Amino acid sequence: MSRTKVIILGAAGRDFHNFNCRFRGNKDYEVVAFTATQIPDIDGRKYPAELAGDLYPNGIPIADEGALADLIAETGADQCVMAYSDRSYQQVMSLASRVNAAGADFVMMGERDTELKSAKPVISVGAVRTGCGKSQTSRAICRILRAAGKRVVAIRHPMPYGDLVKQRVQRFATLADLERHQCTIEEMEEYEPHIAAGGVIYAGVDYEAILREAEKEADIILWDGGNNDTPFYKSDLHIVVADPHRAGHELEFYPSETNIRLADVVIINKEVEAEFEDIQTVRENVAAINPAAVIIDAASPLTVEGDPALIRGKRVLVVEDGPTLTHGHMTYGAGVVAAMRLGAAELVDPRPWAVGRLAETFEQYPEIGTLLPAMGYGAQQKADLEKTINAVDCDTVVIGTPIDLNRVVKIRKPTVRIGYELQEIGLPNLAQVLAPFLA
Repeated sequence: MSRTKVIILGAAGRDFHNFNCRFRGNKDYEVVAFTATQIPDIDGRKYPAELAGDLYPNGIPIADEGALADLIAETGADQCVMAYSDRSYQQVMSLASRVNAAGADFVMMGERDTELKSAKPVISVGAVRTGCGKSQTSRAICRILRAAGKRVVAIRHPMPYGDLVKQRVQRFATLADLERHQCTIEEMEEYEPHIAAGGVIYAGVDYEAILREAEKEADIILWDGGNNDTPFYKSDLHIVVADPHRAGHELEFYPSETNIRLADVVIINKEVEAEFEDIQTVRENVAAINPAAVIIDAASPLTVEGDPALIRGKRVLVVEDGPTLTHGHMTYGAGVVAAMRLGAAELVDPRPWAVGRLAETFEQYPEIGTLLPAMGYGAQQKADLEKTINAVDCDTVVIGTPIDLNRVVKIRKPTVRIGYELQEIGLPNLAQVLAPFLA
């Protein structure tokens, strides 16, 4: 019998995981290509033979999703499997239409085949969109569990932008590990806070192998999700973070609604800065599709590392988390909120000074506006970020990213860093929902 030919549509993360779970070693299918989107410089490479298995001695090519119709025709693909996240329903169905018009079936894999089972208890943290506050929620959970004497190991959603074979299983316990694995800014933003809190975090490409290594040193596994993707592991407690600043997205984006339907707990975060009506919209939408979910109200109070006088009355450049501003569709973050609260005279528009890849980012996402996304998927983007920051005519740089950019780029201007941590409002709270894991 002929094998079903498959193209996996992805962004260097969920796509590789879905391949490993269903297609690697499966003689009923032939994966003829992966496609790349969202992440630069992934297309043109291969998913290597060392990871793809015996059926793929030459590896599997990764092509640009923009040429999808031609790719379907050239490979004779029967199915296209969508395997990436943070897409609006309009974007998902537009992609499905492109696939169907080219003659192939459009497939979206469910949780049954893609959630691996752990021998240890698993707590998973997901979100409705990127930038809702997953990382601070994960940190808060780790603090509670470690205070109770539990060995918690975090496993982060994949961000394999380098040598995929070397990144098969990665363990991070020190800042030196970040350098050893040649992490991008995006990777550092996720791994460094866990390390700074004294924790261990794993990531990579092969999440079965990663899980088995993490289990050796953990009482509890914490799945720290990416974007709004669903967990790679079967969860004993699934916590989903929602953002009232993007009210309604819990029912309008993929796989946001899936996450809400799977959730045991939904945290409505950032409530202090949000409108009451938007908080209520999120609350009512969650109750409508998952009335059994526990809802926790929360805020993300800001901290200021540096002299506030460097902001008050000054012309400031605000640098925020990149993915939150791009495919996350936010037009401000913690840095903007802090700058306005502390009395900045002006938020300087960086676009006249943007160079290279950053200029391309503004062209692709013109709604970003008068702040700078800390794009750093590779060396070129990091170099462009440094050049742009130093070229902008401003008094102070306000850093609203999860890591201190001074550690990875040379900023020749005064800086003030803005931090934020999760703070529950009233009851129920995390300690209550985590109580079964503390025994």
